Amino acid sequence: MLNVLKFQDAGDILGPMTEYLVLFGLVLFIASLFGFLVTWGGSSKKSHNLQKAAQTRKKAAAQGLLVNCPLCKSALLPGEDLVSRVYRPMTVPDQLCTISGCPHCYPAVQAGLKRECPVCGKTVPLPDGHLVARLFNKTDGKKHVVVTGCTECCRHPIH
Repeated sequence: MLNVLKFQDAGDILGPMTEYLVLFGLVLFIASLFGFLVTWGGSSKKSHNLQKAAQTRKKAAAQGLLVNCPLCKSALLPGEDLVSRVYRPMTVPDQLCTISGCPHCYPAVQAGLKRECPVCGKTVPLPDGHLVARLFNKTDGKKHVVVTGCTECCRHPIH
């Protein structure tokens, strides 16, 4: 006859609820590990994007390409444009244009920024407020903008 060793089941020794407690603990550990990785990975990506934007800003400033928004004074990175409208005719040396803002102050103002007119200093309201300017088309292809006022101070506002 063969002697067969019979091992006692762990559930018999520790009780029937032990398996459920171990399983619950394992699920809790995995969920907390997942939460930590998601939080850590998200903040790492955000800080990386901020560092990359700062490097791009420094590089653009060194090349003389950095432009500030005339409404909120925030620096525009390469690829960020002002929201503006240029009115016809296109063949004249100067044209009437309106400047609504930049991605930082139009269509919504980011926290900590104010939309102020560079001429009168008044707050330019959203969504109707804008700057009134003249766009000069030079013969060498370059453009020059002179802000003449805003919807709060300009004598002939455009609506």
